Amino acid sequence: MSISPKKLYQFLLIACFAGYSWLLYSLFNQQADSSTIEVCLIKRATNVPCPSCGTTRSVLSLINGDPLQSLYTNPFGILIAGFMLIIPIWILIDYVKNEKTLLNYYTRTINLLNKPFIAIPMMILVLLNWIWNITKGL
Repeated sequence: MSISPKKLYQFLLIACFAGYSWLLYSLFNQQADSSTIEVCLIKRATNVPCPSCGTTRSVLSLINGDPLQSLYTNPFGILIAGFMLIIPIWILIDYVKNEKTLLNYYTRTINLLNKPFIAIPMMILVLLNWIWNITKGL
């Protein structure tokens, strides 16, 4: 399966913009009201947190300067924050230099993740994070 650079970059920029928008909304909502808004459909339907539950709170903890709380809330938040910072800059550099380094990295990463010796440990990490979210009552 191949994706064009334009489609990949558009998707990633839209995803980053949506993430920035949600974080801004959450930041302002967090300051105005201490109650949290649950948007996770899995948690709403089953009352069980999904593996990514707490990611927004994790990123907000990073923004507020508390990396340990961020890590405790959900380690995926640190990854997401990193991606949200790096991806737009990487796309801009590719655009300015007229290169496709992000597409090449994406393709190599997908190919690597399709290998069982990488995919299985990654799935185990997601499963462990999910169990951790459940046990800490996220």
